Amino acid sequence: MAKLQDLPGLIIQFWELSKEYLLQETVGQAKKLGRFAGYSVGAAALWSVAVLLIGVAGMRGLISVLPEGPYWESLGYVITVVVLVIVAAIVVKAGPSSEPDEPAAQTGGVT
Repeated sequence: MAKLQDLPGLIIQFWELSKEYLLQETVGQAKKLGRFAGYSVGAAALWSVAVLLIGVAGMRGLISVLPEGPYWESLGYVITVVVLVIVAAIVVKAGPSSEPDEPAAQTGGVT
């Protein structure tokens, strides 16, 4: 058992240890999470710009292949939009689901 004279030192030691623990487990982890979120948002922005530029390039290439005329140019716009929507649907469908997997059903009984 600690003596009465040791109590202030133990309290100071407890305070320092708890402060270090909280910094390690909360602030450090929050910094890591913030860094990960920042890189994720940056990557998403870069991918969005890349898809936009590829879509514009594809549309201009398609319009140059189609015959001259305003209706053909509008068809190039429509085809590009439809293709980009289909690609977006495929990417969303292929992404991870937010619902957890259900465990396999187990049946009881004698084996």
